[in-house]
Amino acid sequence: MTSFTEPRITASKVSSERVSALATRLRREIAGDVLFDQASRGRYATDASIYQITPVGVVIPRHQHDLQVALDIARDAKMPLLARGGGTSQCGQTVGDALVVDTSRWLNQIVDFDPDNLTVVVEPGVVLDDLNRWLKPHGLWFPVDVSTSAQCTLGGMAGNNSCGSRSIRYGNMVHNVLGIDALLADGSEARFGLLQELAQGDRVRQIAQEVQRIAERENANIREHYPKVLRRVGGYNLDLFDCQNPLPYDAGGQVNLAHLLIGSEGTLAVTRRIKLKLAPLPRHKVLAVVNFPTFYQAMDLTQHIVTLDPTAVELVDRTMIDLSMENPSFKPVIEKALIGQPEALLLVEFAGEDVAGLHEQLDRLSELMADLGLPGSVVKMTEAAEQTALWNVRKAGLNIMMSMKGDGKPVSFIEDCAVPLEHLAEYTAKLTEVFHKHGTEGTWYAHASVGTLHVRPILDMRRDGAQKMRAIAEEASALVRAYKGAFSGEHGDGLCRGEWVAWQFGPQLNAAFKEVKQLFDPENLLNPGKIVDTPRMDDHSYFRFPKTYQPIPVTPVLDWSDWNVLRNPLTGEQSAPGSGADPTGGLIGAVEMCNNNGHCRKFDAGTMCPSYRATRNEQHLTRGRANTLR
Repeated sequence: MTSFTEPRITASKVSSERVSALATRLRREIAGDVLFDQASRGRYATDASIYQITPVGVVIPRHQHDLQVALDIARDAKMPLLARGGGTSQCGQTVGDALVVDTSRWLNQIVDFDPDNLTVVVEPGVVLDDLNRWLKPHGLWFPVDVSTSAQCTLGGMAGNNSCGSRSIRYGNMVHNVLGIDALLADGSEARFGLLQELAQGDRVRQIAQEVQRIAERENANIREHYPKVLRRVGGYNLDLFDCQNPLPYDAGGQVNLAHLLIGSEGTLAVTRRIKLKLAPLPRHKVLAVVNFPTFYQAMDLTQHIVTLDPTAVELVDRTMIDLSMENPSFKPVIEKALIGQPEALLLVEFAGEDVAGLHEQLDRLSELMADLGLPGSVVKMTEAAEQTALWNVRKAGLNIMMSMKGDGKPVSFIEDCAVPLEHLAEYTAKLTEVFHKHGTEGTWYAHASVGTLHVRPILDMRRDGAQKMRAIAEEASALVRAYKGAFSGEHGDGLCRGEWVAWQFGPQLNAAFKEVKQLFDPENLLNPGKIVDTPRMDDHSYFRFPKTYQPIPVTPVLDWSDWNVLRNPLTGEQSAPGSGADPTGGLIGAVEMCNNNGHCRKFDAGTMCPSYRATRNEQHLTRGRANTLR
């Protein structure tokens, strides 16, 4: 499908003497933490993806000067550098054979706030929920509300072009970033903003002129190959000069060079600060839960529901309902949303200033569902507490799905393909047939409003999962192409979908992306092997569970038998506790349930990791402990 080339800088080919010299210089010149021990490197070897690559070392910069120095030292040593936030990436963007720079611990300051112009400037390590808690007394929020808001950082969201549940109203990250201060690969400081405001001779303006030349040359290909869906995250945003997104990147129709960095996964520059566009907090919200007797109906009728102008339409499938009912915290919440035994739920939110008008919208939704053959299918929630409780269940979707016991787990690799709403039902039905063909089932949830569902086939990546993953991906890609969708709708390229960039955009645009990378980063210093010159998605040497993975037999003191079970991926039937083949009696099964999305990093109310709250150190995080044990 795609040719693969070696990155021009690869840390694995660097001698131990050079690595030692790098560590010594970093410790001498960096005020923050410098970690080169095996355990620390292992804790940064994974993110929320299926991949595991041990970094050369880890730097945790204490301030902006540390960030600059780390980049300069890495460049002098010809060592790749990978900037990382919360480590919540689902496609392997934040793991690599490189010097990892963790901005989440100390580069987390709110730098500037302009409530009159609805803007805020933040450092890359600011966590989304922390920012929104800070903004709430001002009646404002940053509305790109991803489900990992308790642990993801704004720098990571910008690098990924994150979207969130309410993108149908507010757009994606690219629609809400006004400017970025960054470090280029050569160490120079650069400000990315409106093209018309850049001075002649400015380094960014010079880069912009070259990028514009490439974009104008490839304009016909851009118009032909860029998917015309709101959710499209792949390659570089070369369409910033001729936007192909249904929602213009800039409300005023101007060209903003910051949008070229959005979704670039840290391959073009290192983010120092981000200027964000804020929105007023809605005064009132109401929530309707529509119960569907079949999954197909939920997908088919979404296109009618969005005509009522909701702020969100989110899917919860039967698997997620059943797993939620097994959780004592979630069971009473989900029970209030159910009418009978639905196969799927759609959470439909309306928000605005007039509460009476919102209640009218709830009534119109009930009338619409009756007209569509589903009278009495709507549960109305008007109290803030009950709405929040149900949204918390939805936001925990990934963790709920990953609570599935047994060797098979819902695997992320086609989990955010985006298709036009009119094709959503047919697409999901055909993809389900693909899963059944390969002897498995899929879990479904998330953003029905924009045709982007989080679908994860249940695979055992320790055995034949990789082979099935390749086959399913090939067939899923054919469906996406048939429906003129995007293979990556919001979670980016990374290691998982980098090889599909050429498939999505064609060989000429793929070559153009390489030109852009060369323009910004001629030595391939910044996060190499992502977006361009990528490995295969199923390269076993990058997997968290490679072919050589074998649990070490131990006899634990505690009883872990609940995790030592067998589960049928098609029927969902689970064997009795202790009946599996786990040589650790279920201990490793419990450890492997950690999906690494970092929800234990959260600082809000509820269950979380107190030792991490006190130290902000990955070593003392539940995720860190699981990685160390594994």
